[in-house]
Amino acid sequence: MSEALRLDPHTIDEIVAICDTMFATLSDAIDNSEDLAKVGSFGGFESAEQLRQGFLTKARGTPTSAYERLTQFHEVLSRMRDTFAAGGQGFLDADYDWARQLGTPDSG
Repeated sequence: MSEALRLDPHTIDEIVAICDTMFATLSDAIDNSEDLAKVGSFGGFESAEQLRQGFLTKARGTPTSAYERLTQFHEVLSRMRDTFAAGGQGFLDADYDWARQLGTPDSG
């Protein structure tokens, strides 16, 4: 898209403030998600170890795990905030790329 998006300063300030709030919330969620990988024992059986490994995989270490997805959202939000802070220029071009990245688990 070659259209330019221009936002008035008040709107930019509001959007950047919303992004900052979301950024802080995501930062806290990322910090908290690190605790998800602290999985104790589920018992001595092989199936218990498989269950523990399943929880670890969902917590961290794969493109679709909680930690990685939160980190991906954090990175995209950072770029969105920067774009809006610059007056919204380039948002329309970047919008498709952000949607693609968030829709593809192994991107980023």
